[in-house]
Amino acid sequence: LMNAAVAQGVEPAQIAQHCDSVSLCFSKGLGAPSGAVLAGCREFVSEAWRVRKLLGGGMRQVGVLAAAACLGLQHAEVTLRRDHDNARRFAEGTSGRIHVLDSPLCSISLAAVETNIVMVNVQGPWPSPAELCDRLRAISEEEVAETGQAVSVLLLPWSAQTVRAVWHRNVSARDTELARRKLEFVAKKCQE
Repeated sequence: LMNAAVAQGVEPAQIAQHCDSVSLCFSKGLGAPSGAVLAGCREFVSEAWRVRKLLGGGMRQVGVLAAAACLGLQHAEVTLRRDHDNARRFAEGTSGRIHVLDSPLCSISLAAVETNIVMVNVQGPWPSPAELCDRLRAISEEEVAETGQAVSVLLLPWSAQTVRAVWHRNVSARDTELARRKLEFVAKKCQE
């Protein structure tokens, strides 16, 4: 909800008005250690409260967590905008540059990069998304020797031809550049 609101330049309420219920996690892009809220009609929230108690959910002394959530909400626009910008920078820096034997190893639709999520399309039978993710995560002596750096990039194989990359408050512009370079290094090694 918050990523969508920041990307569209609207208040979250403008999006939520079209929903019967809304759940907002404070630990995702907002950076709180934990916590979430649920909103909806009185009957829905009452039933959710009853089920939560029935299943043993609940915490005492949650003021510290609430304070972290408030802080995350106060800085959401700046924090999430930075995440979106880093994702866009990665996509723009990577798009069209990762080729193996004159056919693209990876492609990114820049039009699809609207928030902090970048979907990387993997062309061809090799490497598979899982193999590509394994290679991005691994650090080899060859990488350190050639680039002077040991970089591990954690991406998620999303489908048979897609890898998912997500930015959050702990991924800097420098980290983004290192991830882009790592993808280029791995693509070069796949070509060899």
